[in-house]
Amino acid sequence: MNSRVTRYRRLRHSAVVLAAAVVVAGGLATVDASASPRTPSRAKQFQSSPRMVNANGHKLAFYVTPGRLPAIVLDAGGGNDASYWENIVPVLAKETGREIITYDRSGEGRSPYVPGPWKAPKAASDLAAGLRQLKADKNVTLVSHSLAGEIATYYVKDHPRSTAGAVLVDANLPQFFTRSETAKLVAANQAQIDALKGQPITPEIRQLLAEAANYGPVHNTYHKQSWPRTVPVTAIVSSETPFPTPDDAQLWRTAQQQFVDAGPHRNLVVADPSSHDVPLDRPEIVVKAVEDMVNQGR
Repeated sequence: MNSRVTRYRRLRHSAVVLAAAVVVAGGLATVDASASPRTPSRAKQFQSSPRMVNANGHKLAFYVTPGRLPAIVLDAGGGNDASYWENIVPVLAKETGREIITYDRSGEGRSPYVPGPWKAPKAASDLAAGLRQLKADKNVTLVSHSLAGEIATYYVKDHPRSTAGAVLVDANLPQFFTRSETAKLVAANQAQIDALKGQPITPEIRQLLAEAANYGPVHNTYHKQSWPRTVPVTAIVSSETPFPTPDDAQLWRTAQQQFVDAGPHRNLVVADPSSHDVPLDRPEIVVKAVEDMVNQGR
């Protein structure tokens, strides 16, 4: 496996050492005992001069690759910062000529931690505030991986007229989080969450706990959300899915298809072969989907 890809996966796999697996789709991941701790230096290597913007009373680090507007905005999955898109940003910039924006969510990369449970609507509001300050909030194309699919859903719901389209990459979609599946995930994760609480608090553990807080109620609410019918979207689903168990994997695939079938201007792409990390395994699929979405909006 490419060493750069291995490094990225180690960033997503936190530095704590526990045997149990937890859910990638919920922002958590199976822990790798050999993993190196995730540090802000990865974002620094990706781009040395972030723009620190004010978002709802706190700071967020945004990284802007110059180009013409409207912008393409890349949002990484749980446990990752802007550096996750390191290989894709220059390709998209060259192929589309667009301004490319990535950012570190609160508590990730170079963005300070904000106390309290992590909530997708709040994260979506933070993203909107940042894009407004960058004057890049008109007709944006969102590219959202994994956990960031929840942010995209709330963002587009609040800003349908200023979103040109979206590419959701093996993303958390409302259809997956049925009440029974959410209860199953909460029960499966509880032992590991309890174990995390007994560990010395590191930035990685703190962020995992923030994402796990109120997981059940948060995702029961998320299950009721819908994507605006006027906003085109491509859903890319990995062939492996984030889940090792056949039942959960099939539910993930079914949810992606249900999402696409629920409205017009929607397209499903299967990344085969690929793990959940489609942007790392099959970046060309992500780039093509984004190019197609941008061209569709012209």
